[in-house]
Amino acid sequence: MSEIKGYVSFILHAHLPFIHHPESEDYLEEQWLYEAISETYLPLLTIFTKLEEEKVDFRITMSMTPPLLNMLDNKLLQERYIKYLHTHIELAEKEIVRTKDNAKENELAHYYFDRYSNDLHLFQDVYHCNLIQGFKHFQDIGVLEIITCGATHGYFPILYVNEKIIRAQIAVGVQTYEKYFGKKPRGIWLPECGYVPECDKYLKEFGIEYIITESHGILYADPTPIYGTFAPIVSPNGIIAFGRDIESSRQVWSSINGYPGDFNYREFYRDIGYDAPYDYIKPYIASNGVRVHTGIKYYRITGKDCPKDYYNLQWAQDSAEKQAGHFFDSRVEQIERVASFTTNPPLIVCPYDAELYGHWWYEGPNWLYLLFKKIYYDKCNFKLITPSEYIDKYPFMQISTPCRSSWGANGYSEVWLNPTNDYAHKHLHEAGDRMVELAQKFADLEQYIINKNMSSNISSNDANSSKNNKEQQPNLNNTKMTSSSKNAKMKKEIDLYNRALNQCARELLLAQSSDWLFIITNGTMVDYAKKRIKDHIGRFTKLYEGLMADKLNKNYIAFLKDLEEKDCIFPEIDYRIYA
Repeated sequence: MSEIKGYVSFILHAHLPFIHHPESEDYLEEQWLYEAISETYLPLLTIFTKLEEEKVDFRITMSMTPPLLNMLDNKLLQERYIKYLHTHIELAEKEIVRTKDNAKENELAHYYFDRYSNDLHLFQDVYHCNLIQGFKHFQDIGVLEIITCGATHGYFPILYVNEKIIRAQIAVGVQTYEKYFGKKPRGIWLPECGYVPECDKYLKEFGIEYIITESHGILYADPTPIYGTFAPIVSPNGIIAFGRDIESSRQVWSSINGYPGDFNYREFYRDIGYDAPYDYIKPYIASNGVRVHTGIKYYRITGKDCPKDYYNLQWAQDSAEKQAGHFFDSRVEQIERVASFTTNPPLIVCPYDAELYGHWWYEGPNWLYLLFKKIYYDKCNFKLITPSEYIDKYPFMQISTPCRSSWGANGYSEVWLNPTNDYAHKHLHEAGDRMVELAQKFADLEQYIINKNMSSNISSNDANSSKNNKEQQPNLNNTKMTSSSKNAKMKKEIDLYNRALNQCARELLLAQSSDWLFIITNGTMVDYAKKRIKDHIGRFTKLYEGLMADKLNKNYIAFLKDLEEKDCIFPEIDYRIYA
């Protein structure tokens, strides 16, 4: 065993925006979840299981965002994922027949049939449709640390103009984590790694110990950290910040020389959804006839500006093994170099989108598996570690305030605030202020309803009766309904107002997702992203106006019921988090 001179921490950010359309199965956006389950979440669970069975001691950290957790726990989406798998198994069966005269395609058709069949087995028979418990198992045995995120991935550097909005994002993120994992999270992945010092006090309020930041959030901290990103820093408010390592990240992320661009790897953009004859593939693409990805892909990246060659499973495996070795050797050299000028053993923080592993980079989960085995069995100067383990091992660190930052282009907020999407922010900010107004007005909802009913009773009597009622009016704080029917009516009204207020909170949170702004900037699914912001703000506004005017009539009740079915995220939310 070599002397341990440093540590490497892998952190995967597992996130998808909340998408739930019970009114129709034609929303292709739901497939984002199904693709991620088949190509990322199940493969990650599979490699964790293999490593456990092989008694390989490993460490990895994952953020599992509240929207993702709510979708994974949603019965309708679970049922639709099973249907998705049956459809893909059927398509793979047809492909086995269609490609019988092409040996290379036929081999891959059989591979995809086996792959989707195994996904169905794992999802139904092994995990019983509960992938959250699957990940929780690995946290419980100590090899996986799961951390939280903002409630709906709202971008803090813009939302913080009303700090109560940031507080609510953090509060709901922590509450959701506790619901699914039975304890408080120690760390949080700040949405888009967007940091502002103003969020520290709320992170501290809800027991968060550490955050993950972009590299320059550390490098430009004040005062300048002595060891750069190779050691965490702690803010004056007591929040520990881990910064992304540039060198290791570039080896994976770079579009020029990063591992996912290897010519032997599967080509993401060549899919039979686009290549197969239209009449043949029509039942397996969008209901409106638009060609989409099916997940069945026969080609490798091959090279630039050349005809695509067929995907070869063994070649892909060979490349993954080679690149796992390259990453391993690079970290050995990096640790050796950095350890010479750090007091504590240096830490290399490697944060990535989880969906990179498997979805975008099909071979990514296998690469992790090979790398973790190599780290365990081969002599080297570093170990895998989680941020919490590093904090417990080395609790003393430099005090410094991280720089306002994100992991967007140029490190700041341009991705989420630019001429393509800036119109949305005034509506988001206004809705945020209105939500705070609602929470404060209805802070004591029961007393508000009692007062409202008393006022209504008084105004309905004649002048003389009204005078008598005022003279005899009891202390409202101790008012009890004298009639069982009136009491039942009041309880019903309190429940209605409470539901409407909680739904306001949901609609606001859903509108605040950074994903919509990101999609608009990138020019993909723009109409859908704009519609999501418009719809949620519109729904919020309608409820807000009804609440402020005390006019939650029958029309509002039907409207509210529909929203509770569609936008059913955070069933336990309490609107008072905005008070």
